[in-house]
Amino acid sequence: MGKTNKLYGVTKKLQAKKPSKRRKKTVKRRLSPWIVATALSAVLLTVLFPYIRSGRFAETGASVPKGYHSYCIDLSHHNGTAIAWDSLRVVIDTRGRTSKDLLGAREILPVSRIYLKATEGTSFRDRRFAQNWEAAGRLRAQRGAYHFFRSSADPEKQAANFIATVGPLRHGDLSPVLDIETLHRGCTKDTLNQRALTWLKAVEKHYGRRPVIYTSDRFALDILSSDITEHYPLWIARYGGKTPDSPACTMWQFTDRAVIHGIRGYVDLSVVTAP
Repeated sequence: MGKTNKLYGVTKKLQAKKPSKRRKKTVKRRLSPWIVATALSAVLLTVLFPYIRSGRFAETGASVPKGYHSYCIDLSHHNGTAIAWDSLRVVIDTRGRTSKDLLGAREILPVSRIYLKATEGTSFRDRRFAQNWEAAGRLRAQRGAYHFFRSSADPEKQAANFIATVGPLRHGDLSPVLDIETLHRGCTKDTLNQRALTWLKAVEKHYGRRPVIYTSDRFALDILSSDITEHYPLWIARYGGKTPDSPACTMWQFTDRAVIHGIRGYVDLSVVTAP
């Protein structure tokens, strides 16, 4: 109840003073510009990283070794579908690097050989092989097919998978390639070499052509037997600018980060070292 007070004959009722309610001030905190910039950069990097890593936006790529003028590329479904087959060129800029800039080119050379992944193991077939094989067959460049070898799998079934997928070869097609890069768990060096020879002999018998071995320089020297390295042509992968140590090397894959006019992203690029 309030109290009463008489003033000038007027009775006033004094209300008990209620405590005032202060309005809470809402403080808007602004994010620091560098925090915003860092967050945006992280998001952009996450989104763009796959494209940067694959060289999707790259206009220049690896340097090319001097003294070579015949080039080979190898492709699979990883290279996508947007390939301008009629425009494939090795463009070299003034710094000696692969480029897509035709106007700033020091040299523009044709792709003379194209190898396409056909199969892997006993059942895998590259999903782009049929389309790539047909498209490459319309070019002046020579085409060829390769098989990724699984040392743990039956070599005869692997050979059958390759032959059934590739079909007949034309007169101008390149010899088949056996890609040997790994020694799978539970497989010894001797077993790998025996199985690889089984594949090689089966494919050679079918096509009447001696297959080529694709492998790394160290794998050829440390793992493969002389029955393979001394009897079959070698296509050696060795990066870093140093030429392969293997004397039987007929092609040298010097990079997996070349850019080729007509293909998006990075491409494996080799030079032909012997006819």
